[in-house]
Amino acid sequence: MIASLTPVPATAVESVYVHAPFCARRCFYCDFAVEVRRSGDVDEWITAVDREFRGRLADGVVVAPRLRTLYVGGGTPSLLGADAMDRLRDVLGAERCSGEGIEWTAEANPESLTAEVAHRWRQAGVTRLSLGVQSFEPGVLRWMGRLHGADGAVRAVEIARAAGFGEISIDLIFGLPDTVERDWRHDLERAVELEVPHVSLYGLTAEPGTGLGRGVEAGRVRMVDDERYRAEYLEAHVRLVDAGFRHYEVSNFARPGSESRHNISYWDRSPYLGLGNGAHSFIPPVRWWNRHSWADYRTSLAESGDPTDTVERLDSGADRLERVWTGLRTSGGLALDGWGEEARGRAMSWIDRGLATQRGGRVRLTAEGWLLLDGLALEFDAAGNEAPYAPPVRGRGVASGAATDADVG
Repeated sequence: MIASLTPVPATAVESVYVHAPFCARRCFYCDFAVEVRRSGDVDEWITAVDREFRGRLADGVVVAPRLRTLYVGGGTPSLLGADAMDRLRDVLGAERCSGEGIEWTAEANPESLTAEVAHRWRQAGVTRLSLGVQSFEPGVLRWMGRLHGADGAVRAVEIARAAGFGEISIDLIFGLPDTVERDWRHDLERAVELEVPHVSLYGLTAEPGTGLGRGVEAGRVRMVDDERYRAEYLEAHVRLVDAGFRHYEVSNFARPGSESRHNISYWDRSPYLGLGNGAHSFIPPVRWWNRHSWADYRTSLAESGDPTDTVERLDSGADRLERVWTGLRTSGGLALDGWGEEARGRAMSWIDRGLATQRGGRVRLTAEGWLLLDGLALEFDAAGNEAPYAPPVRGRGVASGAATDADVG
């Protein structure tokens, strides 16, 4: 019995995230919930996910009979091998994972995506692959600690297409330290040349406890300054939009019809269930997340059946700010109805500064505005309320870190 979640709101969940923790190497900048192993242990993983899933159902989490989206992130899910998605489908239920129109995404790294893995995953029902590319330049990949070479991403895209995947996303990281030689424009051009329908863009941050964080703290590494960070982000915006992509969210670009529906479910604050170590879940107004380390997660499951680390129930202030922040981070923008004159006036001031536009009663941030997302969200919330919510906010407005497009998992 997972007492910490009782009672869970009886809202049907149509989106599920499943975390696969295994990575062959921890990258220099990574602070994700990963377990470093040369290969993944699919038996261990499936056993743990199955136990957690059954426990969540027993405690009142309602999962729809047909999922709208399923996302398998990591870590490196492709380390789990060719039959991993078949076995996950058996755990979640074949009917849940086979509805017409389901978006089922799985992440893969180029070095571990084989033709067999791609083919078997496609047969299992996976509809979309997200590839951890990060860069096409050998020196950059070595500095990051990536295991695939400069041509690895190209081979991975070819393998995915040969297996029948039309929906393919690649990740790129920008904002590297000045000491790393990198032609950002070249990376953008290569991404366009691959003709993938989706690109996710992430700004590098130095998280405490990572190799990069320790290097910065010791003075061995100097992070990029704000001006270069801004210039690289805006260059990506211009180049990808010119190539036919729609900048539909602060960190994501898609050709029309190829937007990540799973990630949109996070931003429109739909209920979702996260399974696996470090995974987050949200059934309004309750949010919870699991123990971060793989060892602690498995031990908790074995001893109590409950891997939950923290539970929070959003109060009105937290809920309000989250609505502002998630609204402003997408191209759909934030509806101004219901907000006071001061808040609306603040939004109009952004338009005057080139940080936003307005259409149909909604304020939409420009690319320049997205660089200031966190601050603008707090500014709007403070203008609209006598007692604004003030959570800790770190980093720049653009999504940061070497996350995939499912980094909330």
